[in-house]
Amino acid sequence: MARDTSPIVKQSRREGYALHPKANKIMARKSGIPGQHAHGRASKPSLYATQLREKQKVRRTYGLLEKQFARLMNEASRRKEGLAGENLLQLLELRLDNAVYRAGFATSRRAARQLVGHGHFLLNGKRVDIPSIRLKAGDEITIRPKSATSGYFSQLDDVVKNSVQGPLSWLKSDAKKIKIDVTGLPKREEAEADINEQLIVEYYSR
Repeated sequence: MARDTSPIVKQSRREGYALHPKANKIMARKSGIPGQHAHGRASKPSLYATQLREKQKVRRTYGLLEKQFARLMNEASRRKEGLAGENLLQLLELRLDNAVYRAGFATSRRAARQLVGHGHFLLNGKRVDIPSIRLKAGDEITIRPKSATSGYFSQLDDVVKNSVQGPLSWLKSDAKKIKIDVTGLPKREEAEADINEQLIVEYYSR
């Protein structure tokens, strides 16, 4: 399973956006692009550079590789209904690893991806280990019985309490039963707030 293993804090500094909770403190101390000569890059970025950085920010936020992201953008653009940018965010939000994160069952999307990849969850009663599986209304995510007694899930209440995730219209979660129900489709305002999806659409429309 291909994935980007570069340091998340370094990625965050490159994008000027905290891609992981632990990046906030470090970015408060270290500003600017990482690298020996980063301090010399103070000129105003071009429109292309701005579009590229927005694409990279969102791609890294959700933990996708370039080809995966480009395929999703292509699918979002081909949909007959909705705006391409909003369709893209909806597709990203409907990933299984993102749902685990949004439910508060993991402190980051990277952590959620790892939990799914290790096969801790069942989707509609079947064991899954593919983080990119796309969910739909009516899907039910539950804990694998063997995993329920593990140290991590026995302390899930503490993880959920410390989560920054708020209630969502399309997800209903129960930390006691370790269960997530997909009740609808994500709304644009429920995706990450600091995203300008139109810049991504323009990037791929060149």
